[in-house]
Amino acid sequence: MEIAHFVFLAAGLSLAMTLAWCVQRRTGSSGWIDAIWSFSVGGFGVLSAFAPPPAPQEGRALLVACLVGLWALRLGSHIALRSSRGGEDPRYADLAKQWGEAFPRRLLLFLQVQALAALVLVAALRLAATNPAPFPGPADVLALIIALIAVAGESLADAQLQRFRRRQSDRNSFCESGLWRWSRHPNYFFEWLFWLACPLLAIDLSGNHPCGWLALAAPALMYVLLAHVSGVPPLEAHMLASRGESFRALQRRVNAFFPGPRHE
Repeated sequence: MEIAHFVFLAAGLSLAMTLAWCVQRRTGSSGWIDAIWSFSVGGFGVLSAFAPPPAPQEGRALLVACLVGLWALRLGSHIALRSSRGGEDPRYADLAKQWGEAFPRRLLLFLQVQALAALVLVAALRLAATNPAPFPGPADVLALIIALIAVAGESLADAQLQRFRRRQSDRNSFCESGLWRWSRHPNYFFEWLFWLACPLLAIDLSGNHPCGWLALAAPALMYVLLAHVSGVPPLEAHMLASRGESFRALQRRVNAFFPGPRHE
């Protein structure tokens, strides 16, 4: 990847997350942070796919741009709509309690780390868009199928959770229908699955695009973040603190991340 393009991406994503910090400080709602992050990854991902020099296979660059654009519009719009209805993301609320008066300063630094994570994802998209292998190939078709299943699956999981919350009468009950029957966080699983499509688009097994293997960093990073850092752990810590034994029972019944058989 060209150094100038990489610097442009880094600066743009850093500014975007600084804007997210300003919005949070102005509105008091941290939900907008994740919406801005999603739109930023999508927007810079599309720009990166079409950035000069032109991609050797224009069809693959267009596919990369369409997939990340679809992902960003779906996820960003969902989070923005949720944020507009009020309420606070429990993960950020817990950080505010932990950091106290240092919350504004530490949040700004935390969001720059999110910008760095976004840079890894956008760089992987660029590697996918510039893969010179003939297009379309079997890996491109598989990547398209995986990406569409991931977007549809995450959309369905979000809709099922929203429907459950509207009907919920018992505060200590949990959504265990649909996709939520097989995973405690199916939305996070499908989010990770989307990024698994990236190396399929980037890797050329003929050896003509060796740097394409670096795109494996995208699904690896998203798995670590979602399953072990900023996704499941803080959300489940909040649920344990607020729901106690009823949530521990759910943990014993349902897999945390990857969908699988229930343990009744």
